[in-house]
Amino acid sequence: MHPELPYRMALTMIEGIGPNLAKNLISFCGSALAVFAERKTMLRKIPGIGPTIAENISGFKGFDEAEQEIKKLEKHKIKAYYYLDPEYPVRLKNCDDGPIMIYFKGEADLNRQRMISIVGTRRSTSYGRQFTEELVEALAPYNVTILSGLALGIDTYAHKYAVRQGITTIGVLGHGFHTIYPAGNRQLAIDMLKDGGLLTEFRFNVPGNKENFPQRNRIVAGMSDAVIVVESNLKGGSLITAEYGNQYNRDVYALPGKISDPASQGCNQYIHHHKAAIIESIPGLISDLGYDSVRVKAGSFSQLTLLPTLSEQEQTVYDYLKSGEKRIDDIHYHTKIPVSQLALVLLDLEFKKLIRSLPGKTYGLEP
Repeated sequence: MHPELPYRMALTMIEGIGPNLAKNLISFCGSALAVFAERKTMLRKIPGIGPTIAENISGFKGFDEAEQEIKKLEKHKIKAYYYLDPEYPVRLKNCDDGPIMIYFKGEADLNRQRMISIVGTRRSTSYGRQFTEELVEALAPYNVTILSGLALGIDTYAHKYAVRQGITTIGVLGHGFHTIYPAGNRQLAIDMLKDGGLLTEFRFNVPGNKENFPQRNRIVAGMSDAVIVVESNLKGGSLITAEYGNQYNRDVYALPGKISDPASQGCNQYIHHHKAAIIESIPGLISDLGYDSVRVKAGSFSQLTLLPTLSEQEQTVYDYLKSGEKRIDDIHYHTKIPVSQLALVLLDLEFKKLIRSLPGKTYGLEP
């Protein structure tokens, strides 16, 4: 145990001190221990510290509680990472409001090269669940870590499909490790520990209060390179995650849906207001993420739900190219599309990022 751990943890227990102010205190004083050793008159001179917070620090009596907290972490094999530790997620470290302490149980590398979050409504539809399953399956070859909030609905399915595919997945909790919420996800959470893990900024016995979940969502966004919103109503918690994603300069994507479907209205609105890029196909999304050229098995979802809808000729060409790269004369011969029209069809498919032009007048699907 690091000798400063009780003081670092104690800083998170003082009323009125959030992540930004805690980092400010540590910066001025030099360490968490030095914060508690500093005179009250000097504390009041630090920007953001008034007489009330200075008094809260000087009069802090909770060190025994901090020591008990550490014993609980040790008993349950939970790792405590300070924001200056090398194991602390570097993506989160670059967020101004990233917590000074996080608690992690599991085997995942929190600084893996590729990390994305998949989030969505608790009231998921078959449309959202199918997309989530096929997206996770398509991501399997790319050595990616999938994050979500372990909530009911899309979050649960993202974790569950990741476990099934052998993909590392991390659940970010809105409470301490004394419980798992929802209780129905307890076995899923246990399964996730084998290769992934569970993460929280809340101390061991902190309950899942309503206000904790927006805080949880900022960590889901902050630890990711991209936020993928599968389904959300107009005021869904997933949009809070997306909003943090935009604030942290992460890539944000949303799956469009029917305008009459409440589960898609939040996604459609975010796309309309240019707060999220539209997902037109799974291969196109993977390409936008900048992943390598390993070919992903095309799933039925990515073929059937492309937006905008493909014309009959475009669908014919797209289906033919599933068998591999083809020269333009082969495409013409097998599809019976006149050459004059075929050139326009191929160009439209390129604009939609579904196919790519290769040397020798050859075409193939985007990887």
